[in-house]
Amino acid sequence: MLRILLPLLLALGLLMQAGAVYAQDGIEVRNARLELAEDGWRLAAAYDLDLNHGLEDALNRGIPLYFTTEVEITRPRWYWLDEKNASAKQTLRISYNVLTRKYAAGVVGNVQQSFNTLEEALLALRRPARWTIAPRASLKMGETYNVSLRIGLDLQLMSKPLQVNALNNSDWRFGSDRKNFSFKAEEK
Repeated sequence: MLRILLPLLLALGLLMQAGAVYAQDGIEVRNARLELAEDGWRLAAAYDLDLNHGLEDALNRGIPLYFTTEVEITRPRWYWLDEKNASAKQTLRISYNVLTRKYAAGVVGNVQQSFNTLEEALLALRRPARWTIAPRASLKMGETYNVSLRIGLDLQLMSKPLQVNALNNSDWRFGSDRKNFSFKAEEK
């Protein structure tokens, strides 16, 4: 009996440990909230994000990495499906220039900020600038809304040969679980 039970317990322990290692390799949405600004509703978010060895190696070889944040705001309804009030995407890019030995990070389509170290560049990804995800009038004051947020490595923006390689490599499946929270639209 002990001969059978001991290997099973050992295998279960290894599986649990492997799951914990996989969870550490992803991205975690640490906190997120919506704020009302002049131009509309803005997302303020912070992530726990540390690149795994494969992604860090690719970055240091000059391959840019793209991280896309997807946000959806819905209002629950008891009589029908939830009403979709707004959805938005924003892509952040991090790259390394082998010649200048500098990292660059920022929102795709905007000016990229230059950094001396990878840790400084990752800080720009961990705490991105607030961005407008919905016009002010799209949410009614006093109503409660559900927000769904996810960030992950966007393989569609990478070159085709890398996309094929990424499908077969678990290092390139890098993202967060969907973070859901509710908030009440109020002026502060």
